[in-house]
Amino acid sequence: MWGNLFHPVISIGFSAHATYNSAMNKLLIDLDELPEEGKEFSGKLEPTVFELTEKDPKPLGDFSYRLYAQRFGDELLLQGRLSCLFEMECVRTLHPFEMTLELKDAAISLEIKGETKIDATEALREELLIEMPNFPTCELADTPQDCEIDPRYLAVDKSQGDELNTPPPAGGDSRWDALDSIELSSRENPEP
Repeated sequence: MWGNLFHPVISIGFSAHATYNSAMNKLLIDLDELPEEGKEFSGKLEPTVFELTEKDPKPLGDFSYRLYAQRFGDELLLQGRLSCLFEMECVRTLHPFEMTLELKDAAISLEIKGETKIDATEALREELLIEMPNFPTCELADTPQDCEIDPRYLAVDKSQGDELNTPPPAGGDSRWDALDSIELSSRENPEP
């Protein structure tokens, strides 16, 4: 698929058509240098680009991309592949597992507002993070694992003779008990 559509792959570090600033960890595309027929870009961004918290899945490697960029009037269209390996925690077992998030047919449209350089980093980041599962399970791992909840945590699996005692209902003054004794005449003799 890529062979006929793209010109030779350009490394971001050496391309005149894109600038990669490692201190800023960004992908900048120079529109003045972008040919009318478009150009392919490939490279890697550091995992810090995701800006995730400690509770979120952890990127385990670089954020890889291979994109074809082409300008259409006031729009820059990026099409291609995005991927990154993440460590996630299974919501059932609470065990960590590795999963590669990959978009093989990503399509990103960026509006051009008179700029000569477009920062595509945030759009790439968001496009991949949208693919992250809301409730990851170890069945989704690159190497699928058994994903069963420990039966001792399931109430239906507990034996009747467990050591848990159910406390009796609290006695005493209940202000709602008075309402139970009220008889409504309208219920007994409904009006037509």
